[in-house]
Amino acid sequence: MIKFYNTLTNKIEEFKSIKEKEVSVYICGITPYDVCHLGHARAYVTFDVIKRHFIRSGYTVKHIQNFTDVDDKIINRSTERKMSPIDLAKTFIDDYFVQMEKLNIIKADNYPQVTQMIPNIVNFIKVLEEKGFAYNVDGDVYFSVDKFKDYGKLSKRKFEEMKVGARVEKDSKKKNPYDFILWKKTKENEPKEVSWDSFWGKGRPGWHIECSVMATTLLGNTIDIHAGGQDLIFPHHENEIAQSEACTGKQFSNYWLHNGFVTVNKEKMSKSLGNFFTLKDIFKQYNPRVVRYYLLTQHYRTPLDFSHDNLNSAKSALQGLDEAYSRLIDITKESDSDIKNESLLKIKQQVKDSLDDDFNFERALSYLHELKNIILNNLSQEKTDLLKQAKWLFEDILEGALGVRVIKQETNADLQELLDKRNQARKEKNWAVADEYRNKLSELGYKIVDNKDGSSTLVKKC
Repeated sequence: MIKFYNTLTNKIEEFKSIKEKEVSVYICGITPYDVCHLGHARAYVTFDVIKRHFIRSGYTVKHIQNFTDVDDKIINRSTERKMSPIDLAKTFIDDYFVQMEKLNIIKADNYPQVTQMIPNIVNFIKVLEEKGFAYNVDGDVYFSVDKFKDYGKLSKRKFEEMKVGARVEKDSKKKNPYDFILWKKTKENEPKEVSWDSFWGKGRPGWHIECSVMATTLLGNTIDIHAGGQDLIFPHHENEIAQSEACTGKQFSNYWLHNGFVTVNKEKMSKSLGNFFTLKDIFKQYNPRVVRYYLLTQHYRTPLDFSHDNLNSAKSALQGLDEAYSRLIDITKESDSDIKNESLLKIKQQVKDSLDDDFNFERALSYLHELKNIILNNLSQEKTDLLKQAKWLFEDILEGALGVRVIKQETNADLQELLDKRNQARKEKNWAVADEYRNKLSELGYKIVDNKDGSSTLVKKC
């Protein structure tokens, strides 16, 4: 039984899908005006593990994730760079896929882009206007929050309290300061390629409307799960609910999942504060495996405080797991998925229970380290059957459930020659020469693990 925290109800709930053993998931994607950062990584690693767990639990997952490829930030950045907004967006969409592949993210079924959905968006807004939820002012179309009685139900903001002290700007076209734009009239000097015909004249979609249209078009009027970062709860997801339910008359999403912020010295990571870390820069210092592992060391709903110390701790922990796994390769070339050992069966169940219980990655990792200890305590030929089972379980948890790629031992004649020469030097008790070969292998990116039986294993450094 999978249960998790539903932002809509503010409580842990048992998951019940609309269709048996099928789950429809919409995840808010990036606005591609810059390279991906650690905040993006946390969101998409989080939802990747959640997706993996649903699949491993027997569900078919239909996963949609958008690209907001039309936006003020894109237009402004493209003007600065003297290139088209469409080309700029494509550049950073391509970068997104490069970085997510490094993090071992399973791709969505579909990545709709705003520019591909303009007719659907225009028709959706037209329905809202015909139902009295939207109004046109000189080519700009706004959603009237006064007309939607449940406004604030996701963020738990009481609309009457929100209105106290709120003022409509002097030159605003809004009837209410909380009304939000659905369609933006094309401004002078804006590129023609991001301007489309509509019932209200030339323009382009507002930010919120795209997700409602994409989700309902591709997944249906009511979806199982809508996910994104906590910063999207208000106004983005609140506005999605308003316009979607106003249009269809049905509940938009049954469950809402939100991951916590990435913080730096307890402050939210942001460009304005200058505490912003891109994945490209982080990957220059840390293997993407380490970054993914690090992102799983805190519960997904809690803040994750970024520091090099924390990343180095994750690196050290993952290196320890790699070293334990590397010893299994020497003992047995094959793994055994038929788990019979009681200790291993218990760990397998504990990992599943952890993920069933609000996707507790942190707890699941702790059981992986228990498995490591079992491996290290049973490194003998007499325990080959147990170790075959342990090898399969290790791979199943680390890579299958948590998506951290398992490092397979590399066979390389040059590396093996260096290792053999070091082992010979050790036999001859020529420690200085043995250390020289250790250093050479270290420079090549390998760590040597010496086993109790006198053999040595090469492990790729994290």
